Amino acid sequence: MPFKERYVAAMEWLYLGCICLSASALVLITLAIPYGVFMRYVMGSAASWPEPFSVLMMVMFTFVGGAAAYRANVHIAVQMLTDAVAPAVRMWLLRLADLCMIAAALFMMVYGTQLVRVTWRQTIGEFPGLSVGVTYLPIPVGGLFTLLFIIERIWAGMPPPGSVMYRDQPLSD
Repeated sequence: MPFKERYVAAMEWLYLGCICLSASALVLITLAIPYGVFMRYVMGSAASWPEPFSVLMMVMFTFVGGAAAYRANVHIAVQMLTDAVAPAVRMWLLRLADLCMIAAALFMMVYGTQLVRVTWRQTIGEFPGLSVGVTYLPIPVGGLFTLLFIIERIWAGMPPPGSVMYRDQPLSD
């Protein structure tokens, strides 16, 4: 199998991993918040961990899920401009968008890593064994995943029609 095909296959697995992590984080948020509300208002004894735990999961959901959203091409984009210009200009605008995404991914990787390093020795009050730096790891990791997906799009184009991304289409009767 040529290297490009192996890379696309690896990105398919990475995409699935991103989706699984993001979905798990969302499910855990959905369970933790009602638990906190139940404990506070029904049991009269507030649990201290559901809110900070949910914030940690939201960081995971946002940065890892954002990378998956980029690959699936469901991220926020302004297509009105690209649809209104000539095809040659559209190509240049899309390449400019790719360059901006590369800059954003590199920014997340560089400054996210610095944030992780600076906060590594700090702990979270509700989770004394958990480093604050660990909680910020999804930022540089999400930047790396996004960069890998950008490379895939530039090098190999959009994922092939057999990709798992397209399997959520409605079934026809």
